[in-house]
Amino acid sequence: MPESATPASPVTFPPAFLWGAATSAYQIEGAVREDGRTPSIWDTFSHTPGKTAGGDHGDIAVDHYHRYRDDVALMADLGLTAYRFSVSWSRVQPTGRGPAVQRGLDFYRRLVDELLAHGIKPAVTLYHWDLPQELEDAGGWPERDTAYRFAEYAQIVGAALGDRVEQWITLNEPWCAAFLGYASGVHAPGRTDPAASLKAAHTLNLAHGLGTSALRASMPARNSVALSLNSSVVRPFSQDAADLAAAQKIDDLANGVFHGPILHGAYPQTLFTATELITDWSFVEDGDLALINQPLDALGLNYYTPALVSSADADTSGPRADGHGSSAHSPWPGADDVTFHQTPGERTEMGWTIDPTGLHDLIMRYTREAPGLPLYITENGAAYDDKPDPDGRVHDPERVAYLQGHLAAVRRAIADGADVRGYYLWSLLDNFEWAYGYEKRFGAVYVDYATLERTPKSSALWYGQAARTGTLPEVQSIQ
Repeated sequence: MPESATPASPVTFPPAFLWGAATSAYQIEGAVREDGRTPSIWDTFSHTPGKTAGGDHGDIAVDHYHRYRDDVALMADLGLTAYRFSVSWSRVQPTGRGPAVQRGLDFYRRLVDELLAHGIKPAVTLYHWDLPQELEDAGGWPERDTAYRFAEYAQIVGAALGDRVEQWITLNEPWCAAFLGYASGVHAPGRTDPAASLKAAHTLNLAHGLGTSALRASMPARNSVALSLNSSVVRPFSQDAADLAAAQKIDDLANGVFHGPILHGAYPQTLFTATELITDWSFVEDGDLALINQPLDALGLNYYTPALVSSADADTSGPRADGHGSSAHSPWPGADDVTFHQTPGERTEMGWTIDPTGLHDLIMRYTREAPGLPLYITENGAAYDDKPDPDGRVHDPERVAYLQGHLAAVRRAIADGADVRGYYLWSLLDNFEWAYGYEKRFGAVYVDYATLERTPKSSALWYGQAARTGTLPEVQSIQ
């Protein structure tokens, strides 16, 4: 039976399974100049003409900084049991170094207290792409010192919130931070230097390792430390040797560059070979891999769509149809001999193919890659062109079907032996979608950007019913 089909009997999840939603600071908070916060690279990037759709930025976003109590009440009304949010580094440390601004930390203290008062488990992500601009001015993620600044920041936040927050994530999608930020330039800070992007990836790995140690030194031992990877499900176009080699190259650049050192203490040798004309990797210093390879308590996986690749034809100029934004520069250093193909099937508003089998494959891969390590789906969701009907209701049956199919894939992976302990829908709210501005709506809750009024969509009601019952409702059950 196809995974997207409605199951014949209820799909039941384990009783302790977490039903969550996720957001990130710059996408929802607004209040960019309040309580001591200074610009991050996304403030700078989004205010640079031509970098975001419509010149959109996160100055107000959806004003979560002032509306967080209402947003937490909304989560509780829906029946969510967990909420993953990120901390704005420059709200806590305006220059990216030195003592904390307590007014900034106080916001997150209030948010955590509000969540706990409503019985919702907080999960804190320390870094979701909003590097303080002063650290970028000093070299950014290609600069080794940034990893040590991150560890200092991790210690500050861990000490402030670690008595009440048990789930911690160091980095969200370091691939995007390194390669969209420093290679293709479609994300902040908008640099297009392949060698710098590989150096940034290593610094991010080092930041994770140092940050993990800093967190553990600053908070109770019961707390869980993880990171969230947007690991790609890379499939070869054919079983020809050239296509298999292309898939291996993209797998190394998407996955191995992070999980190699983080989970196994080594970078793939094939990654070094693929990128040898770009860098000699001399920035990897003695002892770095031991610092990076810290034991994890869990691993977060973010999944949206698989990748289909082949060896490039003679008349192709490199991987441009990869779903990661339009740029003359590739986010795949050393992979100009690889072509990305649009996978067949229905697509979301992002143009991404809907394929729940990819999520199942990803979960099972990391069940093998890191046996015994608990997994969380820390992002999964879809963008659609949602609009209110004349009665003000927002029906999004496509998203309901998307969630049903992917959650069924998660449950099948659990049945196949995977230790998946929770799912965080991306996203709780429509929000600032990075370079796409406010054009793409991922939220289960509709936001009227003129009034900032929130309206739960059909998908939010469907997901809330799943959270309350631990089973997947019929796709047609929410009207």
